[in-house]
Amino acid sequence: MKKITIITGHYGTGKTNFAVNMALKLAEAGEKVTIVDFDIVNPYFRTADFKELFAEKGITLEASMYANTSLDIPAISFDLERMAYEPGHLIIDVGGDDAGAIGLGRYAEVLQQYKDDLDMLYVINCYRYLTEAPEETLKLMYEIEQVSCMKHTGIINNSNLGRETTAETVENSIDYAERVAETAGLPLLGTACRRDIEADVPDRIPVDVFVKPVWEQ
Repeated sequence: MKKITIITGHYGTGKTNFAVNMALKLAEAGEKVTIVDFDIVNPYFRTADFKELFAEKGITLEASMYANTSLDIPAISFDLERMAYEPGHLIIDVGGDDAGAIGLGRYAEVLQQYKDDLDMLYVINCYRYLTEAPEETLKLMYEIEQVSCMKHTGIINNSNLGRETTAETVENSIDYAERVAETAGLPLLGTACRRDIEADVPDRIPVDVFVKPVWEQ
């Protein structure tokens, strides 16, 4: 795994849950991890919601001063240059769509210094509104690239229906994910799947569900 991982995607694709799982897996392997809550537009379902969990696992959380408050203020003041330079892994959880990624462009020049040790992963979910077709999914991806001034390096298939997800749900998404990756000219790096679901898919990435709707918490 590369030193810096930027995670983007459409609203509700599950990118934050994927970012949390990635951070925890690295920490459990004894790696130093910093995770950045870069969501400047959505006050819900954020990496900042897991402050106590991260502290327990020795993971450093960097978030806006307004995260976990009732103020929805798009403020960013991260020293990403320092975080990228310091030892350990840096995971950047970007807000949904181009609106959430626009602030990333401010740091594009800094991050490009590490382009050989950086991945920008696009998380997809064919069961989400506006990303049900590969063409829609790619349109959003290109819009994110345009405002962030950065290019994606890989695709993560995280197609799910929340608690209604079954093995068939995941398996039926593979054709969609492969078409997205092939059209984009990017590798499909794996399919995230809830740990208790034994889906028969290539490069299965088992994940736990941390990000849940309020009514399931």
